[in-house]
Amino acid sequence: MNVVLVEPQIPQNTGNIARTCAVTGARLHLVKPLGFEVTDRNLKRAGLDYWHELDITYYNGLEDFFTRNKGGNFYYFTTKGLNTYSNVKFPNDSYLIFGREDAGLPESLLVKNKESCLRIPMRPRLRSLNLSNSVAIAVYEVLRQWDFPDLASEGQLTKYTWN
Repeated sequence: MNVVLVEPQIPQNTGNIARTCAVTGARLHLVKPLGFEVTDRNLKRAGLDYWHELDITYYNGLEDFFTRNKGGNFYYFTTKGLNTYSNVKFPNDSYLIFGREDAGLPESLLVKNKESCLRIPMRPRLRSLNLSNSVAIAVYEVLRQWDFPDLASEGQLTKYTWN
């Protein structure tokens, strides 16, 4: 699975998303320009000690991203979407694409991909969910559909044992 952030602006959001990608095994794709430096301490703090676990790729704009990822199954998460994310069966090689926190994805991209524009339902007239929350919802829906491949489904206590 692939998580794509197009021009993210808030380092803490990107750090939280990077952590989600690390713990789920999703690849992270960052499309420039970014609103921060990747070395930003807030970005690293949000990702804690998981940075070495990330599979991360950087792109110089959307054109570069699409050129280097031909043949993928692209899904555009947007408050403007006409389809609900939970009504989609996500195939292998899915790319979950999210836009800037302040502007979302370009409408010129959305209008060309109407059927692949997905919305997370929310109350009307409220702007949107936080970007990192939206990514987590989408990632775990895909993983649920795929039966959580390669993820631990049981936890362990540290001081006690399950009986």
